[in-house]
Amino acid sequence: DAARKRPELGNAISSFRVSVPQYRIDLDNDKAQTLGVPVTDIFNALQTFLGGLYVNDFNRFGRTWKVMMQAEPEYRDRPDDIDRFYVRTSSGDMVPLSTLVTANRMNGPEVIYRYNRFRAAKIIGSNAPGHTSGEAAAAMEQLAANLPTGFGFEWTGTVFQQKLSEGKEGFIFGFAGILVFLFLAALYESWSIPFAVVLAVPLGLFGALFAVWARSYAYDVYTQIGIVTLIGLASKNAILIVEFAKLRREEGMSIFDAAIEAAKLRLRPILMTSFAFILGVVPLFFATGAGAAARRALGTAVLGGMLAATLLAVFFVPVLYTLMERLAERGRKTVAIEPLPAGGHQ
Repeated sequence: DAARKRPELGNAISSFRVSVPQYRIDLDNDKAQTLGVPVTDIFNALQTFLGGLYVNDFNRFGRTWKVMMQAEPEYRDRPDDIDRFYVRTSSGDMVPLSTLVTANRMNGPEVIYRYNRFRAAKIIGSNAPGHTSGEAAAAMEQLAANLPTGFGFEWTGTVFQQKLSEGKEGFIFGFAGILVFLFLAALYESWSIPFAVVLAVPLGLFGALFAVWARSYAYDVYTQIGIVTLIGLASKNAILIVEFAKLRREEGMSIFDAAIEAAKLRLRPILMTSFAFILGVVPLFFATGAGAAARRALGTAVLGGMLAATLLAVFFVPVLYTLMERLAERGRKTVAIEPLPAGGHQ
């Protein structure tokens, strides 16, 4: 009831009911011991007559038949029918079950769930439109903090997995960036040139976050998936420029001229491949129907990030390459060793 009043929660239901009509069978242990009736015989009689007892199977007429012991329906229709059932005492006498047990009317839960060996009542809910699942989970935790003494709560399902993954976002993004850097370092056989590619990734991140903010979307897991994808997509555009500039530099062209030449020659391939991908993401950006919210969130992050990475990379990547290459060459120390004259010594 308290959860339904919170604006972060769209709905909250529970299948736990404590008002299911029931009968409770109370056994008089003292009387059973006085009459010499084993308690197991009493419970077995109740189980057999009322609930049914499986005996065995037998084959006949080419079929397998199941043998069940149970009282006929008309003899187990009311609580008073317990008077019809008997158990044998240690002296061999038959005693009606009604002298040993009492049926009392009560209310209780039909099914009792257990979670981590504790009796549990399951509550299922969802976040309201305009609120994230994290906000809904925080609202439920605030309500659960007011539970009476002796009660606790635990998450399960999707929210449980979400709680386990909290705080690992920076590690995932950092690890993805390190992998890209190491691959590029192995490709170019240089520790400096990959920085020109990796430093272009924030351009795509800026576009993704700006697009998500412009559409008033939450920073959810779909946006994070799009950002991880952008790390590779934004690096692709930078690689096209840096790789060609490196080749021109190795041919003897100056760093500045090599960067300008690479930006000019790679402009058309960058625009063609990038806009082909951007147009392919447009259906996600305008998605409708079932599951559209997830597709729109992912499409918004990827489309905005690719637009920024495409339009800004052709300007920033040549500058980054020039800066990193000049720093790298400035840090290199060349040692020239002159040969000694004949017969000379040093």
